[in-house]
Amino acid sequence: MTTVQPEPIRTDRLTLLPLRVEHADEMAVVLADPGLHTFTGGVPETAEALRARYARWVAGSPDPAQSWCNWVVRLRGTDELTGTVQATITTDGGPGAGATAEVAWVVGTAWQGHGIATEAARGLVAWLRAHQVATVVAHIHPDHAASAAVAAAVGLTPTDQWQDGELRWERRPDGCAPDREGDQAEWSGDPD
Repeated sequence: MTTVQPEPIRTDRLTLLPLRVEHADEMAVVLADPGLHTFTGGVPETAEALRARYARWVAGSPDPAQSWCNWVVRLRGTDELTGTVQATITTDGGPGAGATAEVAWVVGTAWQGHGIATEAARGLVAWLRAHQVATVVAHIHPDHAASAAVAAAVGLTPTDQWQDGELRWERRPDGCAPDREGDQAEWSGDPD
């Protein structure tokens, strides 16, 4: 399998930049609110802990059938980092009909309520589709209405499957989840 590498993704207001270890200091501030862990558990990580985590993520998966793609979300108008999106892409033999991406997103408390998570997730899903990822999956706590709204906005639908207390949401290639307006995000090698 050829490893999929994250590329810059541009949307109307955002640039999703491939994660670098150097993002840890700013992201420690963005993700510092303990309320961000209400549904996922844990506590905010220090910049040092994030640097270690980001170094592992940037190094990539030890499993040759998986690609770890992680981005920070930059609001172009202010040049601030506001959150992250990620996709673990799993294939069995190469990109194409068998590829599945497990996705997640988080936006810092100060930037919530402005559509940033939805816009970033739409950009991510459009990028995945352009890279021939057939199925997109997210696991969402049943009480996390904001994440459920983001999942629905990008065309994922809830299933009856559960994992670790979270409901599986899914978008399949057969069209069972309709395309949504705004899936036209572009990616480019230019971060601006």
